Amino acid sequence: MSEHRARKRFGQNFLVDPNTIRRIIDAIAPGADDLMVEIGPGLGAMTEPLVARLSCLHVVEIDRDLIARLRERFPPERLTIHEGDALAFDFGGLGAPLRVVGNLPYNISTPLLFHLASFAARVRDMTFMLQKDVVMRMVAQAGTAEYGRLSVMLQYRFRMARLFDVQPGAFRPAPKVMSSIVRLEPLPPEQLMARDDAVLGRVVAAAFGQRRKTLRNTLREFLAEEDYAALGIDPGLRGERLTVEDYVRISNRVAGRGAEPPPRAV
Repeated sequence: MSEHRARKRFGQNFLVDPNTIRRIIDAIAPGADDLMVEIGPGLGAMTEPLVARLSCLHVVEIDRDLIARLRERFPPERLTIHEGDALAFDFGGLGAPLRVVGNLPYNISTPLLFHLASFAARVRDMTFMLQKDVVMRMVAQAGTAEYGRLSVMLQYRFRMARLFDVQPGAFRPAPKVMSSIVRLEPLPPEQLMARDDAVLGRVVAAAFGQRRKTLRNTLREFLAEEDYAALGIDPGLRGERLTVEDYVRISNRVAGRGAEPPPRAV
């Protein structure tokens, strides 16, 4: 087949450096019987060594030209191809415990991470290559510039570690940014203390919706002065100063009140 040209609308940057590929596969450490899915296999740089170590690999790919190449290259009993958008894919339908890997398209990385987080209960681990600044936001600590909604919502569900960086020259075409490998491991259910995940999500989104404003303003619809006093949280702080545990405590207070508004307007 003719050479495939990377498509900008799919955020395609193909990994080509063999040393980087080998290092990523070693970090994943696939076992023959692992239930694994690769997101965006592309030209198969990671797919080939994964198939070599696994009994069967699932892949999710949206580009029909790349799917045709994969079907020519790998037998169906070794590679199960799911054609479609990873943002809409039901990863829970593959079974559990699931291992998820991939060089994620940078143009949809944040919404894709939120989508994948909803399947955490069925996941063993996830190992991804992402834009380095996204990974830095994922693992950022409270009080830093990178800390935000993505940090809180992922750290609530996962133990995360940035493993190593990947230079732009490892790709074709070379992206304009550095990449990083990150591993996410779901926390055990007993550590997930939020009473209502949806409420936690709304509180965190509001707190970081206007980063320069204080909690007194951003969480106006959720908390009154007496709530802050009961929680022991200063309403004059900005959202990035609170820890994941602080947000869980806030959301539990809000969830415990149900649909009722705060005791009085702030």
